[in-house]
Amino acid sequence: MIDVILATPRHVSLFGNVHEDVFDGPIIPAMLDSFLADQKQHIFIALDDGLICGMCSGMHHHHPDKAPDMWINELSVAEPWRRRGIATRLITALCDHARTLSCHEIWVIADPTDMAEGFYASLEWRKDGTRLAMFSDTL
Repeated sequence: MIDVILATPRHVSLFGNVHEDVFDGPIIPAMLDSFLADQKQHIFIALDDGLICGMCSGMHHHHPDKAPDMWINELSVAEPWRRRGIATRLITALCDHARTLSCHEIWVIADPTDMAEGFYASLEWRKDGTRLAMFSDTL
C-alpha cells in the first residue's frame, strides 16, 4: 500500500530512502531542512514500505491584488510506480492542503508533452496556454 503524507521537519529521516527517479539529483540536507522549515513550501511524498517513490511540491503565495494560490513546483513518480494513481493522489493531497490555506486556485506550468497534457486533462484542469518559455540568469 502506498501512503501519501505531507512532509514536515519531523520527516527528515524519510528522505534518506528515496528512489533515484524521484528527484533531479541527490537530496542536500541543508536544502531539505530549509525547505521543510519554510511555511510557504509544501511537499507531499508517496511512500512504499518506507521508500519515497513519488512527490509533489508546491508553494502558496499571494500578491497585493490577488487571493492566495498554490503553485505546483514539481510532480514526480518513479517509473516502477507510474500508472497506479499515485500522481493523482499527490495532486489531490496538495489541492486539499491548499484549500486549508485559503488558496483559491492551484496551477502548474508544464512542458506540453502528451504525458503532461493527458494527466492534467484527466483531472479536468483547463489548459490556459499553448507555449512554454523559461528565462533565467546566473546570479
